[in-house]
Amino acid sequence: MAASLALAAGTGAAAPSPSPGGFDVARALDTLDTQVQDGIRRTGVPGVSVAVVHDDKVVYLKGFGVRSTEAPGEKVSPDTVFQLASVSKPVATTVLAQALGADGFDDPLKGIALKDPWVSSHVTAADLLSHRSGLPDHSGDLLEDLGYDQSYILSHLRYEPLSPFRTSYAYTNFGFTAAAEAVAKAKGVPWDKLSDDLLYKPAGMTHTSSRFSDYEKAADRALTHVKTDDGTWKPLYVRDADAQTAAGGVSSNARDMARWLRLQMGGGKIDGKQVINSAGLAETHFPHSISQPAAEPNAQPGYYGLGWNVRYDDHGRLRLSHSGAFALGTNTNVTLVPAEKLAIVVLTNGAPSGLPDTIALDFFDTAEHGKPTRDWLPVVAKSYEEQLNEGGSDTDYAKPPAHPKPARSDSAYTGTYTNPFYGRAAVTTGPDGGLVLHLGPKPQNYPLTHYDGNTFSFETAGENAVGRTGVTFTDGRMRVEYLDTNGLGTFEKTG
Repeated sequence: MAASLALAAGTGAAAPSPSPGGFDVARALDTLDTQVQDGIRRTGVPGVSVAVVHDDKVVYLKGFGVRSTEAPGEKVSPDTVFQLASVSKPVATTVLAQALGADGFDDPLKGIALKDPWVSSHVTAADLLSHRSGLPDHSGDLLEDLGYDQSYILSHLRYEPLSPFRTSYAYTNFGFTAAAEAVAKAKGVPWDKLSDDLLYKPAGMTHTSSRFSDYEKAADRALTHVKTDDGTWKPLYVRDADAQTAAGGVSSNARDMARWLRLQMGGGKIDGKQVINSAGLAETHFPHSISQPAAEPNAQPGYYGLGWNVRYDDHGRLRLSHSGAFALGTNTNVTLVPAEKLAIVVLTNGAPSGLPDTIALDFFDTAEHGKPTRDWLPVVAKSYEEQLNEGGSDTDYAKPPAHPKPARSDSAYTGTYTNPFYGRAAVTTGPDGGLVLHLGPKPQNYPLTHYDGNTFSFETAGENAVGRTGVTFTDGRMRVEYLDTNGLGTFEKTG
């Protein structure tokens, strides 16, 4: 606590007082250390950094745990840089608020190519940033996993089937990225520089970047961790999210994010300087699409703004939030209640566990009700688990039939295959026998295991891995099951 008070004092913070709306911020701050430490104990997440802003003051700024389990002496501090994952989205729309103002979000974008030409010519930044363009859920993410770059992925969104325009919701990283890149192109600068010029530099966010290389070379950075089979957390993967930089590629620290929170609640102003267009910023906070229909007649639906989850509590107070998660090792959360001038950001270096969301929920519960209204961790953890398990096969390929039909000779399957969306693939015979599937521009190699007849399986890899998936060969075609969610996963044999 002494360290957090010293850090707060260093930012010019004063002791918080109960808010006029009934929130007791001091009470919530008094329990925050304990709640964070308890969450670390329960989940094992290696490192956490937290900032709280109230009434335009940073009233809490603290790090916990370690940057890497392989270097226990390297402690997390408020200056430790984390990957934000999808908390990048509200950061990106802050940039766009300055670039476009309030009215520009509804202007048709140039250079967007979707399956329907009419939609392509009418789609706006607001459509793509609120996930109502009609693109399917997580369009393009599997292309990124296979190693395709941003240019390839954005140019191939035109193959994706569309749901009804502006009347359907599907969360789409590359649709979001397409909007940001279109605006940057119209401004004549790369997206990372536009972000520097319009937000990071003028807001004094000196350790925030939309370039993976800046995160990678940061001296004080938190490595990403996953939980291994033996229950320990290890930094096994590196996630370069430059392909979807506006949607998931920002890195920052708690100190910089606290400045961004002040700007969010200050109408785009910080330290007396108007950094972001106030009307444009307000537009990002309004509901633009229904993300979750009401579960029952008297319940509220969930809304999505421009890079924000938007909800209203029982007293009509606006609550803005967003979580971020990389299956390969990052989990973050930001939550604001503007009417109370209160916000929290929680950064962690562990794969999705629900810890940052739980810390935020416990904090606001304690401010409003005196204590958490429930044990949030299992609730949030279950939600993440369900999302991470989506897209898996209904077939358990680890358990083949008792009497499988035999495969044909290897030569019946080997050769070159092409697909307009996923590009070139090949099937070869491996050096130790057996078939190997090669996918992606720099071919990733997947040994195939026979399952039954002309069906094989392999273990998927990457951010969107779904376990074992099937590969079925029929009449000169190869269907890769997990790539076929939107009907695009069949390859034609060409050689």
